Amino acid sequence: MGDRQQELPFAYVAGEAVTELPKDLYIPPDALEIFLEAFEGPLDLLLYLIKRQNVDILDINVADITDQYMSYVDLMEASQFELASEYLVMAAMLAEIKSRILLPRQEEEGAEEGDPRMELIRRLQEYERYKQAAQDIDSIPRMDRELYRANATIPEIERVTPDPDVDLQQILLSLAGVLRRADNYEHHHIQMETLSTREKMSEILVRITSQKFVPLVSLLIRGEGRLGVVVTFLAVMELMKDSLVEIVQTEPFGPIHLKAR
Repeated sequence: MGDRQQELPFAYVAGEAVTELPKDLYIPPDALEIFLEAFEGPLDLLLYLIKRQNVDILDINVADITDQYMSYVDLMEASQFELASEYLVMAAMLAEIKSRILLPRQEEEGAEEGDPRMELIRRLQEYERYKQAAQDIDSIPRMDRELYRANATIPEIERVTPDPDVDLQQILLSLAGVLRRADNYEHHHIQMETLSTREKMSEILVRITSQKFVPLVSLLIRGEGRLGVVVTFLAVMELMKDSLVEIVQTEPFGPIHLKAR
């Protein structure tokens, strides 16, 4: 005995195959309905019923077609579809043709001329021609009929950025503006005074008290730098204002000497 054929699952739930239906599963009778055909009107439905029997339109049996047509209309009403009025008009027309066929006709009337089906056959043939023409048009490729390819060549754009023409004066003005803005961000440092004018005055008085004349240059200390020169001159000026020292100069641009009073 060969291997048993693998059982196909009914469905996949959360990635797992279901091979057996649950015993408590209830499926309503109208849970699933499948419609294999869709019709665009009563003539389309009649044409489908005729083609399904594989007969010519001229040889249609109105009684059978009417019964099949009414079965389809009843099915649509039972399925609670909104039935278009044109389907009901065609149902009335079929009923009229069926009744006229059943009624006796006069012998002198021509068979083809008095055939009640001719109006319906004419409409069916015309509809079939237009339907076939629509199918033929639909089979034609839509490209170059409804859709057209658009071709465009990207232009070559050469971008040239010219150098700015700036003279030297504008560059200097810009540099001056940058320096001014840089000064606004500098910090102002305040430092304690390293040399005191009062102390320098005391030092000068001590040095010139024991001597008669002292050169001013000898009072300047090289290590104190420019600040020492300024403080020394300020101290001499203060001493002169207080009448504590006397300045002597023998000739213009000559050396200056200090003498204590």
